[in-house]
Amino acid sequence: MEETAIFAGGCFWCMVQPFEDQPGIDKVLSGYTGGHVENPTYEQVSSHTTGHTEAVEIKYDPEVVSYKQLVDLYWQQTDPTDAMGQFQDRGDNYRPVIYVKDDEQRKIAEASKKELAASERFTDPIVTQIEEVKPFYVAEEEHQQFYKKNPARLALEEKGGREQFIQENWQK
Repeated sequence: MEETAIFAGGCFWCMVQPFEDQPGIDKVLSGYTGGHVENPTYEQVSSHTTGHTEAVEIKYDPEVVSYKQLVDLYWQQTDPTDAMGQFQDRGDNYRPVIYVKDDEQRKIAEASKKELAASERFTDPIVTQIEEVKPFYVAEEEHQQFYKKNPARLALEEKGGREQFIQENWQK
């Protein structure tokens, strides 16, 4: 039975490949969630007026990969101490959020957040929010599989600080 996880961690272009490369992942979609506008466009979300975040919806097989493993991987793609965006992407539409669909996901996400805080990996507080799932709107086709369609542009985005941050904080 397929399950769903939704994570916001800044630019959705940068969040697809790390999950898609994992065993047990059936599909990763870029989209928008958490706001108050139905069927928003990229331009609307970028205007900071919709309340939405750029996010990824991950369809996965829980027999192969657990929700806990996905949450652990999520942390390693983000700066969990930055509430106002991620790396060069600033604003509420880039805020880090774990969207939970039920009590089980909430329990796992909250325990993982506490575990990360207790690890003292970061000196600043862990500010990533854990929020209830809201409708997820799939982004326009040009934003799907962006890392495959436009690797040069993605490389520029990664050079905005994400790649270096991951190396310095997660790969040591």
